[in-house]
Amino acid sequence: MNKVMRLFFAGIVLVGLNSCNSNDDWGAQTIEIPGITIDGDIDCCSAEEALQVYRFLQTVKIIPELSTVVDEQYNVFAYSRDGSFHVGYNEIYFVATKKKNGNYVKNFKVTGLTPLMLMTKMNMKHSTPVGNSVESFNNDYLAVKRGWVSFVMSSSDAGSWTLGYNVDVLEGNGSVEANITVGTLPDGQSWLKSFKVGNDTYYLSLVDPNDWQTGTNDIRAYVSKKSTSATVPYAQATETFTIDIDPRMPDMGNHTSPGNTQLLKQEDGSYKGSVNLTMTGLWRIHLTVKDAQGNIVAGGEELSSLYWDVTI
Repeated sequence: MNKVMRLFFAGIVLVGLNSCNSNDDWGAQTIEIPGITIDGDIDCCSAEEALQVYRFLQTVKIIPELSTVVDEQYNVFAYSRDGSFHVGYNEIYFVATKKKNGNYVKNFKVTGLTPLMLMTKMNMKHSTPVGNSVESFNNDYLAVKRGWVSFVMSSSDAGSWTLGYNVDVLEGNGSVEANITVGTLPDGQSWLKSFKVGNDTYYLSLVDPNDWQTGTNDIRAYVSKKSTSATVPYAQATETFTIDIDPRMPDMGNHTSPGNTQLLKQEDGSYKGSVNLTMTGLWRIHLTVKDAQGNIVAGGEELSSLYWDVTI
């Protein structure tokens, strides 16, 4: 890419970032583009990478209460798909910028993602499933870190949630712990279920199916194991399971659909398969969980009582 084009992209990114953050409290300022490319800052992305980040940030919304300033030098912004959280699986994205010029910083770390619910009447706390780490998407998105939390219940008079994390940006470090609100899913959507094996409790988190359509869809999920201490985030289970699926339409005589494949464990710890949804409406995806030896440990009966609900 020639210098003129790099400067053009740099201008789009920096002006776009300033515009994107103009309604927050993080001290965004008008930026004059100097006669250098954005990749002249050795801590930041190239112009091409910065443009990719800018475009991605147009698809998500900021979560102000989880954003912070580190050492008065860096802004750290948190985002979700719609700027809020709901019961079940939620992805969280983080971006760091330099306050002095708005440039994205690609070498930063987010650790210790910790959700906690205070159960008011019982005066006790518990956590919920989380991803094993917060990492970049891939080499194209080094400046965007992604993690996930799967909330077991919504906020209510009975209990309230906080979410905290630690962040290191170059030589600076900080932490956040903020009150958040977790909403309910619409009727016809249920993306988190639990099962027990002996004394252990496991959670099945269906990764956001909002984009599913009629026909064959990729289906992805995580299996998490409840911690011995209820306040410790529930990590992805180290055990290997197989998850058979049987999608039915309860409002249409429980008819099923052909061409579904079981969910198998992947290298990243997620479980992937495919589901065929032949028409719009409520689909109840009945689940049968088997251990590494093929023994059924949860579900298994016809029209299993262990299921996700998805409405398309």
